Amino acid sequence: MTRIAIAILLAATLAACADAPHHHAPPQDPPDYHGVPTDDRPPPMVDGPVAPQ
Repeated sequence: MTRIAIAILLAATLAACADAPHHHAPPQDPPDYHGVPTDDRPPPMVDGPVAPQ
């Protein structure tokens, strides 16, 4: 019975964390910041160079 209650509590906690609004928007730099951007996501993958014809 204790395991069921712990599992339900854990599932509810994880569901609440997964639906947090701060996970949906990428980080934004303030307008007066001129340093390294805070968006540290990796760049999208691109295909290799196109062979000359």
